[in-house]
Amino acid sequence: MKAGLVVAAALVLAGCSGGGGLSAIGSTSTKPPAPAAKLAGAPANGAKDVTVNTPVTLTADGGTIKDVKLVDATGKAVEGKPSADNKTWTNTGHLDFGQTYTYDAQAVNADGKPTPLHGSFSTVAPGTLMRGSLNLDDGAQVGVAAPIILQFAGHVDDKARAAVEKALTVQSDQPNTGSWGWLPDNDQGSRIHYRTKEYWKPGSKINVSAHLYGVPYGNNNYGKADLTLGFTIGRSQIVKADVNSHKMTVIRDGNVVATYDASMGSGASQDRVTRSGTHVVTEKWQDKDMSNPPYYEHAHERWAVRISNNGEFIHANPNTVGDQGNNNVTHGCVNLSTADAQAYFGTAMYGDPVEVTGSDVALSAADGDLYDWAMSWEQWQGLSALR
Repeated sequence: MKAGLVVAAALVLAGCSGGGGLSAIGSTSTKPPAPAAKLAGAPANGAKDVTVNTPVTLTADGGTIKDVKLVDATGKAVEGKPSADNKTWTNTGHLDFGQTYTYDAQAVNADGKPTPLHGSFSTVAPGTLMRGSLNLDDGAQVGVAAPIILQFAGHVDDKARAAVEKALTVQSDQPNTGSWGWLPDNDQGSRIHYRTKEYWKPGSKINVSAHLYGVPYGNNNYGKADLTLGFTIGRSQIVKADVNSHKMTVIRDGNVVATYDASMGSGASQDRVTRSGTHVVTEKWQDKDMSNPPYYEHAHERWAVRISNNGEFIHANPNTVGDQGNNNVTHGCVNLSTADAQAYFGTAMYGDPVEVTGSDVALSAADGDLYDWAMSWEQWQGLSALR
């Protein structure tokens, strides 16, 4: 009886060992270590003559980034922020010209093991920091044909203009299609205008950003500072002046609000023509001293509204009242009676369009700085360095 029990127990033990069940008892599995995270920096360690608008970007591969420091030679820190996934860090503060910068950071893998990164680079020392200026005051209200004008205090090389244009943005709270266009340099330097395809929509709120700091302009010249501008488009007021009918009509928000008898350029010579095309109101004076030699000098004119830089104004002239509405006798200006000129003067705003029709000479680049609307939309687009 005892012998049988022993045999049975032996069989049970043999069956257990043969099934492998006991060999698994007490065994352990070892998780392999996570690979080390890698960390790369741009600009690369040792880089020289880095432009100050170049982003400083530290990127972690296989981990997250932390403990980032970017300082200049004096220890002054440059601000920055990580991405949402903490895999990259980019500076938000400006770099300075002619400085050496050092960056330090760590990339941490899944096991919490850090990989350090250390590097340095130097920024370019500029020949000239060139100033730029915008034509409108912040908070201004302007007419529907107003251009945005960015004037540079020197020449921007043709090869640099695409980079400059990429640094410019125009935002509108209403749909307004527009484009930048480079015009020939003037006495101050290079200039670029922004013009809409159609007139601005009345009431639009416009914000302009020009991220020009550090942008290379060519010949070792760089942008001196960023620029911003916010302005509003006012009511729509369009003036239509017809040379043949001797009338000037004011249309506000789609409604005719005034029609005035007028006398315009006589056409006796090329310099006595009121140019056909869309002019833009730029300035106005209650009293203006005007000279147009050899025809006249120091004429005192009242209620004068400038509509081009070639000397064309809408202004009062009591001496031509008998011709107003009947004949064109002026040297190119639009003459109105004193009462009519004063009435119109009070409504005129920078950027209002004045559409002249009927003369055989068209407004062109020869007529001054503001001839943006003398070109077709396709011609205007062709002035962009990005096309």
